[in-house]
Amino acid sequence: MNRALLLVNITGLIIGISYGLHGPILPIFAKNVIGATYSELGLIGLTNFIPYMFIPLFVGVLLDRINNGYLLALGAVVNSVSVYLLSIAQSVPEIMGFRIMTGIAHAFFWPPCESIISNESDEKNRVKSISWFTMFFVIGFMVGPLLGTVFLDEFDFTYRILFQITAFILAAAIITALLVTRRSIKNHHQRFSFSSIKEMKKFPEVIILLIFCTSSFGIILTIYPAFLNDNGMTATDILLLYFVFGISRVLSLALAGKFSRKTSQTLIAATMAVSIGLAISVVADSFMMFAVALVLMGFGFSIFFPLTLEIILSKTRKEISGKIIGAYETVFGIGWAIGPTIGGPITQSFGDETPYLLFCVIGIGIVILAIISRNKLEPQRVLN
Repeated sequence: MNRALLLVNITGLIIGISYGLHGPILPIFAKNVIGATYSELGLIGLTNFIPYMFIPLFVGVLLDRINNGYLLALGAVVNSVSVYLLSIAQSVPEIMGFRIMTGIAHAFFWPPCESIISNESDEKNRVKSISWFTMFFVIGFMVGPLLGTVFLDEFDFTYRILFQITAFILAAAIITALLVTRRSIKNHHQRFSFSSIKEMKKFPEVIILLIFCTSSFGIILTIYPAFLNDNGMTATDILLLYFVFGISRVLSLALAGKFSRKTSQTLIAATMAVSIGLAISVVADSFMMFAVALVLMGFGFSIFFPLTLEIILSKTRKEISGKIIGAYETVFGIGWAIGPTIGGPITQSFGDETPYLLFCVIGIGIVILAIISRNKLEPQRVLN
């Protein structure tokens, strides 16, 4: 592993810790301290993900023109400030405003990391490199909740102090990001265009799977913690459940290289795992049942990312990889925004379990589509 990849992985680890430390607690803070309804939790999630529907397209152009480490550092700065501001929030609109900043920051985190990894890896090792980076991020996301339980239980910190600690941890990522370099910056004179969107239209089956996966993931990140709280789970229980979620994700990513040999079958299995996890959530009434649901969903959500990105990059010209990564991440933003937008109001109107039942049914349909389209869910293999 070269220096750039190592620094990107360390940056991902730091940011993962910060996300795991405050992410599962934010919905509980908003519901119990600020007084947010489920509909408002959905809006908070929506404002977090809306910037990610558009900004990655512009970042994708910058990736081929500006040192990616600088873009990554900018994302870390904005992210750190946005999380610190949560500690002084007094209303739902304030939280929404600060989450918009977080969404913008995230657009300057993931695409630059993907670009650096893509440029520093050959085609044979790209899935492995992307999986390692994602695994470092997820390890951080797994450790973060454990730290949260220590801060809340052992030190008796408030949620607001937890957000401040998270902001300082995030600030450490600025240093590692600035140390990242890229071997070359090509296509200095590229201008923004929507050609990358046209390129993405070549992969309709991948887009459909991604939108289902990210929509479901968006609900799990923004509404599920409050759902767990209403079903008898304490803040500590919820952080431990997300630790279990993280373990599942890490193990899945560690095996991503092997899974990539049978890409279409793995994506079908991942979609089934998410659907089953959502179904279990509907009937779960104990810590163990929720843990099983999150283990299944952890596998599905994690394995989607490296495999679908590899399908697209393997069939895309190298010189437009930055733009394609931006367009790919925009699809993520669309899915993440759809989940909370649908999940919040449905929960408020029809009951806590409804969104998970709905997405379970949709998932079954997606599984059937994936089986029918399995030949299109394979990357272009590199021959020896």
